[in-house]
Parts: sequence; structure tokens; C-alpha cells
Amino acid sequence: MLILILGVALWWAAHLFKRVAPAKRAEMGDRGKGLVAAALILSVILMTWGYKIADGPFWWGPSPALVGINNLLVLIGFYLYAASGMKTRVTATTRHPQLIGFSLWAFAHLMVNGDLPGLILFGGLLIWAQVEIVVINRAVPGWTPPAGPFPARKEAMAAAGAVIVTLVVGLIHGWIGPWPFGG
Repeated sequence: MLILILGVALWWAAHLFKRVAPAKRAEMGDRGKGLVAAALILSVILMTWGYKIADGPFWWGPSPALVGINNLLVLIGFYLYAASGMKTRVTATTRHPQLIGFSLWAFAHLMVNGDLPGLILFGGLLIWAQVEIVVINRAVPGWTPPAGPFPARKEAMAAAGAVIVTLVVGLIHGWIGPWPFGG
């Protein structure tokens, strides 16, 4: 369990470093980007490894309904992530579409992973995303949403991209872990 906790803690530290110590991060320049990237890669490795070997109490498991809701929330999360990069209409009303999408992903995984390692991993990442939103909003209180136009082509591309990414990630998920599509 310690490896899992260390992975989640390193994820938090690497992401919040720029907000908590902006002067120190700026002082590091481009070298700091590499260090943060390395810390994030290491955090993902630790979280993956730690989750695979962790054991703890089990409270509930995935039901067909929860799997369906999980997959829908993950799809919406991937859409929000794509929409953010493409500046679709949703970005005019949502300041943090990537973090909201990530939060949906984490919450969806909490629904189908009712054990202590799942609570630590997905709960820890969900709380991180919510803290990140608060920290960003406090650091940069003013927000100017992107102005249109928001072409339908971009909306369709973001939606199609989300479906494709969901399928690809689902296939990889099934290859390295449990099959995410039920059945």
C-alpha cells in the first residue's frame, strides 16, 4: 500500500509544485519541466505497481449498471479533455474542462472499484483534481472564456476523438487489467 500512496503523493507534488512554489519552479527553467515530467512518469509507475500489489478491504464491486455509468462518465471525461484542446463551446462555460474530465474519470473509477486500494488511488486523484481547480482559481482569479465561433466541425471532431480514445484506452485497459466494457 505504501508504494501506491507514494505514487499518489508524488503525482500531487509534481502537479502542485508550480502553484505552491512558483519562484522556485521558475528558477529551474526548462530543466524543471524535465524534472516534473520525470516525477509524473515515476508517479504513474508507482501508482500502477502499487495498485496491482495492494490489498485491503473490499466493499463493493462493479455491477452491470455501474460499469455502464462508469464508461459513460469516462467518455464524457475524454470529451472534456478533447474539447479543452480544441476550444469547443463547452470551454466557453467551463473554466477547467480537463480537470473536470479527469474528476469524472476518477469518480467513475471509484464507483466500480470498491476496495481500499481503489479508494486511495482514484479518491486521491479525484481530490487532487478538485484541489488543483481551487488552487488555480485562487492564483488566477480572473478568467476570460474563449469567444466563438465554435464550428460544428470542431464539436464533432472532439466527440469522435473522445469515442476513439475511449475505445483505444479501453482495449489497452483490458490488455493490462480488467476488461472495462462489461460482459
